[in-house]
Amino acid sequence: MSAPELSLLTKRRFLPLFVTQFLGAFNDNLYRSAMLFLVSFTLYRGEADRAAMVAVIAGGVFILPYFLFSSVSGQLADRIDKGRIARAVKIAEVGIMGIGWWGLHSGSMPLLMTVLFAMGTHSTLFGPVKYSMLPQHLSETELMGGTGLVEAGTFLAILLGQITGGLMSAESASLLLLGVAALGLAASLFIPPAPPAADRPAVELNLVRSTAEIVRHARRNRPLYLAILGISWFFALGAVLTQQFVPLVGHLNATPEVGAFFLGLFSVGVAAGSLLVSRLLGGEISARYVPVSALVLALAVMDLGLTVHGLHPAEAPVGVADFLARPSSWRLVTDLTVIAMAGGVFIVPLYALLQTLGDPANRSRDVAANNIVNAAGMVLVSAGVAGLMAVGADSAMLFGVLGLIGLVAAAIACAFLPEPVRQRWAGRFLRLRHALGRP
Repeated sequence: MSAPELSLLTKRRFLPLFVTQFLGAFNDNLYRSAMLFLVSFTLYRGEADRAAMVAVIAGGVFILPYFLFSSVSGQLADRIDKGRIARAVKIAEVGIMGIGWWGLHSGSMPLLMTVLFAMGTHSTLFGPVKYSMLPQHLSETELMGGTGLVEAGTFLAILLGQITGGLMSAESASLLLLGVAALGLAASLFIPPAPPAADRPAVELNLVRSTAEIVRHARRNRPLYLAILGISWFFALGAVLTQQFVPLVGHLNATPEVGAFFLGLFSVGVAAGSLLVSRLLGGEISARYVPVSALVLALAVMDLGLTVHGLHPAEAPVGVADFLARPSSWRLVTDLTVIAMAGGVFIVPLYALLQTLGDPANRSRDVAANNIVNAAGMVLVSAGVAGLMAVGADSAMLFGVLGLIGLVAAAIACAFLPEPVRQRWAGRFLRLRHALGRP
């Protein structure tokens, strides 16, 4: 990472927002992890099917607010000072975590689910704020580096939250949740003002109409909507990959620590790729690395399928050290690392374009449209995965199918290439067809 990017961590116009986002992502995942461990090992101990069903329902409960409230959150962030919204959201988080403390202490499933829904709502409201605020506080040459730092910090916060939630008791986790929420509120107090770019009409409270209008508005801007689709594809792919870590560990006859190792590898890899592309672009807002990273991502996912197909379970349960001692395991490690780093290189420029391609007065609404499409994409891809698994597809076949879809995504990503580059590649393709004797 270059020095200018690091220097942003010393600036008030960036650091408070970065810390607020980091702590919020950490708390989201700490709570979800602590709740699921409580369900699996205390409330429904010995009832694996019920615990698995709760995990599925919990995922839906957390993502539901993105469908319901993203349109309202985008309108609010375009109408009200974003710093004020950030502070209001963090005040609410302290209250939510207070209820979460009692939920984890009492083991009340309705209360646990209510808090999870409230945390999803908290994240929904904060999402448009963080991305639409960055262009107001950073110069054009700083935006790519700042976006890379935010993405890297977010993935590391997700990793730390999930691991911490699995290691701590419910009582200890509940106290930590409260402390982190308080720190997030303190950080938000230092976020500089970020007033709206223009006067906006009153907020449309009809959730169906406002959601449809926000997505429709984003679709009118083709480059913007392509960026949204690319972001949604990566997060849907990442959700499926991380969901498959548990069955993959079971297939390998490995311990849960190996699953945590996979998750860590993926999170750190995305963070590294996020910082790498910022350095490669040198602060320029450009998508020139998006097509090649999409291609590398697709090929690595396909190779992951071939790798998993060729792996055989160990005779006895293996931990991380024993897993890495098997030569065949290193191809799997390489695939996951390449997927994660290519994903970071892919996602950061698209987020930078999301922040700059539209009208600044509608920037928060564009981010809200991205969140809505992201949520829809994850649901659709998860439903497709469930369908494939219902007809007998294993993880290897699943990765192969996702890789093929990724090739289509890579082809679409070529729309981000500058026109001269597209013309050169089109000419090379035509020459290749001619050399092969095809019309």
